[in-house]
Amino acid sequence: MKIVFFDLDGTITDPKEGITKSVAYALDKYGIHVEDLDSLCPFIGPPLHVSFQEFYGFDTEKSMEAVKYYREYYREKGIFECYLYEGIPELLGHLKEHGVKVVLATSKPTEFAKQLLEHFDIMKYFDYVSGSTMDGSRVEKADILRHALQRYDDVSKDDMIMIGDRKFDYIGAAEMGIRCILIEYGYGELWELEACKPFAIKKTVKEVQNFLDSI
Repeated sequence: MKIVFFDLDGTITDPKEGITKSVAYALDKYGIHVEDLDSLCPFIGPPLHVSFQEFYGFDTEKSMEAVKYYREYYREKGIFECYLYEGIPELLGHLKEHGVKVVLATSKPTEFAKQLLEHFDIMKYFDYVSGSTMDGSRVEKADILRHALQRYDDVSKDDMIMIGDRKFDYIGAAEMGIRCILIEYGYGELWELEACKPFAIKKTVKEVQNFLDSI
């Protein structure tokens, strides 16, 4: 394995508190008051504007406006209302020690993603960070991976793998012809992961490391 792509939210960090509070803040701007923040967990993973449309019936213009409100809270507070999953720094360090290129492929804006990696002192493990754009021109996981792949067009896709926690990670990887490992400790329900029929499903970070060592 020469390149491992990682999703961020739900794979490297548990962003539940920051994301749900940011979504609640945005919805409040429209008179929608959400008391149960757990009900907003489906927002973790897919592009935000898609979730505002799917779960609250916003049209395209309103959903993009809602994303701007979301970022008001997220930029000031929500971004750091998260934590690293146990074993992540060790996994990233292990991959680097074995000469594997580690690339972030996240639907989070690149600016925010880099801030988080620096905050948790794990930027040193990443060779490249490919995130979404603030203007919405690059938000789908396939486009984010495509952007990253431009740097690695000399590497066979057989030597690459994507690690994520939602179907969106699998769909994006499949579109790019990259195998995908889905993990159970994130925010994808097991039925969602199994329906994708990914290369593998793993329960823990350590299981992911052991599996990568075996292939």
